[in-house]
Amino acid sequence: METFAEKIAKAKDFLPINGTDYIEFYVGNAKQAAHYYKTAFGFQSLAYAGPETGVRDRSSYVLQQGKIRLILTTALQSAHPISEHVKNHGDGVKVLALWVDDAYSAYAETTKRGAKSYMEPKTISDEFGEVRMSGIYTYGETVHMFIERKNYTGPFMPGFRKLTSDYNPVDAGLLYIDHCVGNVGWNRMNDAVKYYEEVMGFVNILSFDDKQINTEYSALMSKVMSNGNGFSKLPINEPAEGKKRSQIEEYLEYYEGEGVQHIAVATKDIVKTVKELKARGVEFLSAPPEAYYDMMLQRVGKIDEEISLLESLGILVDCDEEGYLLQIFTKPVEDRPTLFFEIIQRKGAQSFGAGNFKALFESLEREQELRGNL
Repeated sequence: METFAEKIAKAKDFLPINGTDYIEFYVGNAKQAAHYYKTAFGFQSLAYAGPETGVRDRSSYVLQQGKIRLILTTALQSAHPISEHVKNHGDGVKVLALWVDDAYSAYAETTKRGAKSYMEPKTISDEFGEVRMSGIYTYGETVHMFIERKNYTGPFMPGFRKLTSDYNPVDAGLLYIDHCVGNVGWNRMNDAVKYYEEVMGFVNILSFDDKQINTEYSALMSKVMSNGNGFSKLPINEPAEGKKRSQIEEYLEYYEGEGVQHIAVATKDIVKTVKELKARGVEFLSAPPEAYYDMMLQRVGKIDEEISLLESLGILVDCDEEGYLLQIFTKPVEDRPTLFFEIIQRKGAQSFGAGNFKALFESLEREQELRGNL
């Protein structure tokens, strides 16, 4: 059987990616959203752009923790496209920005292969140097920006100023973006996979169908796409027929279209991170039944962590040929049942928790039932 590394090596790597540069959310109130992510998740203020910096139509707050950068952006007028995005989708992810060596080449390579342009290549500069950028659309209204910053030494990028704050809660141990998952509509999976293969040179490293991911009531299909060095992993979900409405169908209804379902952030000590996040008010999906933990040693083998502690926190465990992983999922972070976060710690495993899908689905279905959406 091929390892994940061997599968990833098959990608057509004409688009070198060094990782996620930032994730930008369009939100109804960026100032308050930034405070939430600082308070609840332990992010720190990094930079700001708005009327005070010469940007007249929006305000953007950049937060950082480890290698993770989030931008929270709000339009300042109701007729602005950002306001329209928030009206349609609620608070959600607009931009998955990829850190590249050459933003101009990335744009040329992807658009000639069929990508729809979002932003033609441009260079912006200030006293700290220059940033080159470009952008293309992916599923729904979601965008990939290509960011080249090798000639820039400022806090974030031109147009932003360093943001200092008297309120600096300690971090929660979040290190980097592990993967970002997108939800697409009925019968859209093949198109989305083909897009990442042909336009971006990604390879499909893992596939699950509705026979593998299902409960008594609902099902989905999922394919994991990766670039050539494995620094950018983008799983894609599509709903599948079931007795009742799946979590993907609920997302598509309330997001009113395709978009980013969840962001997986890595930690090196998930027990410490989850305890910290819970203490700050982050809500997680309910723990699986006791039988899940009773069977854990038979299912995944010996692990370093104390099973009773994992059970008390609701942390899930799965394994593959290369090791094991620990993961837990938050409830949606806004009132629409759309975007949520995954906290993940990898101990060798390169997979995505397939053995936990049933437990995860059942937790999600309990939440859906409370909302009257199952």
